[in-house]
Amino acid sequence: MVVQRLRAARGVFGRSSKLLVMTGIAIATVACGKPVEPAAQAQPEQQEGPAVVDTAVAAAGEDSSRVYTGTTSPAREVSLRSQAEGRLLSLARDVGDTVQQGQVIATIDNVLLQTAVGEAQAELAARQFEVAQAEAELADIRTSIEDARVRLQQASNDAQRLATLASQGAISTQAAEQAQTTLSTSEQALASSQEQVRTRQQAVAAAQQRVEAQRSILREAQKRLSFANLTASLSGVVLERVAEPGDLILPGEAVLTLGDLSEVLVVIQVADSNLSEFSVGQSVEIALDAFPDDTFTGRVTRISPVADSTSRLLPIEITVANPGNRISSGLLARVNSTGNESDVVVVPESALETAENSDNQIFVVTEAEGDPVVESRSVQVGDRADGQVTILSGLTPGEQYVVRSSQPLEAGQAVELSLTSEG
Repeated sequence: MVVQRLRAARGVFGRSSKLLVMTGIAIATVACGKPVEPAAQAQPEQQEGPAVVDTAVAAAGEDSSRVYTGTTSPAREVSLRSQAEGRLLSLARDVGDTVQQGQVIATIDNVLLQTAVGEAQAELAARQFEVAQAEAELADIRTSIEDARVRLQQASNDAQRLATLASQGAISTQAAEQAQTTLSTSEQALASSQEQVRTRQQAVAAAQQRVEAQRSILREAQKRLSFANLTASLSGVVLERVAEPGDLILPGEAVLTLGDLSEVLVVIQVADSNLSEFSVGQSVEIALDAFPDDTFTGRVTRISPVADSTSRLLPIEITVANPGNRISSGLLARVNSTGNESDVVVVPESALETAENSDNQIFVVTEAEGDPVVESRSVQVGDRADGQVTILSGLTPGEQYVVRSSQPLEAGQAVELSLTSEG
């Protein structure tokens, strides 16, 4: 017990002595005008030498292809709509039936339309009679003009002859003046007849215009009458039957929906990060649940530039040849993307964190004069899941890349491989 107390006292004394010595040194330093810098004393030691990195060898992804689902639909789809008002009398086709372009499929009650055609024809006949009547009046006026010309010529001859006789004293001056008055009257009658001709010509032209206008009305009524027969606008199948016989059909109302199944469309929804898997004109394989033993080939015909505002997915349209209309509309289709395993690799997310201010850059390890250095590489990033990132381009299988580093890296920087590095 005594020994332990002596040792404790000696420790206290030792610590007190050290404290007094350090305090004395600090006081002496302040007295000499050289203050101590606490920050300099607390600064950690700077790291020296190359950065230590963990590396791995890029390996191809197990399966870069994906399966997208869609639904088959006709390459062309139209609604057969009525262009006239009436009651639907007959409808000869139902869902699934085939139709040929120009074939009469349905008829609409045309009694009112026929009445309109009859009225237009009667009005046209009346307008044509007006033209004939105006032309007859014009012919009569032209005949009267010829008579007026004859009378004028006779009056002119008589006036000249009587004026000569009056100058010779053979007749009285009064008789010569009367002949001159008759000449003036004949001239006025001819001028009046010529003016009537111009008026009647304008009347005939107006009547002819009314005839042409009525002909247009008649053609329109006949066209509406032809609308009573609904004909197929394309060759295909009936997809939907909207109306039934006995329904009142209004102009613009749909009766049937027709589809051209010589080619079918499959529309799939693709995320923007996977758009690199598709290109216009590309061939893709399609599986249909309705034909489990068959595989169909389609062609990408359109990639929409507008994504859905809710799902953020872009529609891609694929066209599939359908000889014999074997593929129906509304079937479930599965589209396999043609991913390339040799170009796609999967790396840890930490490999993208070795560069400052960049999330699409990775460092690849190379050699310079026998020493390992890093090379900066821009990559295209795909899906992220479970701490892994798919690299679509920029890194090929077999290349050695940095997984993590003891400090931020720069292109061309020398590094030291850790003991756990691959390659």
